[in-house]
Amino acid sequence: MPALLWSPASLTAICFLSWSLGFCAAQIWNQQDPDVQYGHLGANVTLLCGKSQIKTVAWQLDGSPALPWHRVTPNGSLVLLHAALSAQGRYSCRDRRGSLLGSVKLRLGLLPGLLSISCQVPNHSHVRCSWDPSVESFLPVKYNASLRGVGHNWQTCVVNASHNYCDVVHPPFWDMIHTLRITATNALGSNITAARFKLEALLKPDPPESVMVKQVEGYPERLNVSWDFPSSWPVDDSFPLTFRIRYKPRESQYWSEVDWDKSPAVIMDALAGHLHQVQVGARDGLNSETQWSDWSPLLYGRPWQVAATSESPEDHLPDYFFPFQTKPETSTARSHKPVARDDSHLALAVLLALFGVAAAAASLTVALWARRQRQRWRWWRRRQPHQTKQELASVVKMKSAPV
Repeated sequence: MPALLWSPASLTAICFLSWSLGFCAAQIWNQQDPDVQYGHLGANVTLLCGKSQIKTVAWQLDGSPALPWHRVTPNGSLVLLHAALSAQGRYSCRDRRGSLLGSVKLRLGLLPGLLSISCQVPNHSHVRCSWDPSVESFLPVKYNASLRGVGHNWQTCVVNASHNYCDVVHPPFWDMIHTLRITATNALGSNITAARFKLEALLKPDPPESVMVKQVEGYPERLNVSWDFPSSWPVDDSFPLTFRIRYKPRESQYWSEVDWDKSPAVIMDALAGHLHQVQVGARDGLNSETQWSDWSPLLYGRPWQVAATSESPEDHLPDYFFPFQTKPETSTARSHKPVARDDSHLALAVLLALFGVAAAAASLTVALWARRQRQRWRWWRRRQPHQTKQELASVVKMKSAPV
């Protein structure tokens, strides 16, 4: 009968009933381990001197008569006032002759608090939920977890006690709302934390694996990128993935992005002669409400080059030849098959524009100079006949003057 009473199922039921009243009596745990008594940290804790009826007793803590803040009741019990963690230890009581009457080990702690729960859904058939306690109880805690979709029965979430997480295999994925319930129990009582969420919104694949970046022979502005499905995702036509590639020259701080349906993919507008950084991400291909995976580890690749030279002309290109953006570390979305870019055409257009401006300025200067010369010539021509008449008049006047 005692074994049946203190079976795990019975103990869980008793603690759950006591939790509804606010606590689970420490005496239950005392009967499991009569040598240990549990008490609430910061509360008054009463220790009995065994089954002795002697009223005059002497108490000791770990063999020392020095006790924490306390009082002794008329029947010989020891009351620890506002017990602190330092009050833990083995207490013993003795009569006047020093004979041992009783001994008990005291452990102090708090009720389990509410939990902070987070869940990861790497595919449609697996849910992993982890949690962090909101308070330190200072006592061993046991966890029991279960998951339920709307209209379904509770499904056990298998607990990993050492790492505070649990796993559910083949959950009712397509239900709109799911509830996870975790019961935390220690020697002082239990507490239940419940969380509600949508599995679809939490679906986040693991990053693609075995990512590789290779040159495309004969094409100095292309890179070939290949990858495998994450090992946690089933390779099944019923569960497709869509992929996103981001890339940039190592010297640039601006990312470009392109979406792709399957491996491999070809980057068409790599910057010739420059080392590029490449990463790949994935998302469920049927539901846009799901999350993108984290990026795969960073890889480097350089486009194909005709021959190794001491110095590439493109090493001197200014920074504005990188894809221009207004903010650093942002990404430019590209079409499914991007069009190749020729930076040499852009440079030639800039040079032609500058040459045209210079030619126009020179033409304007010559025109202004010619106009100025014509104006001076006309002024001189108007002045020439008038000066000739004045000179003739002066000559006649001099001849007619008396000698």
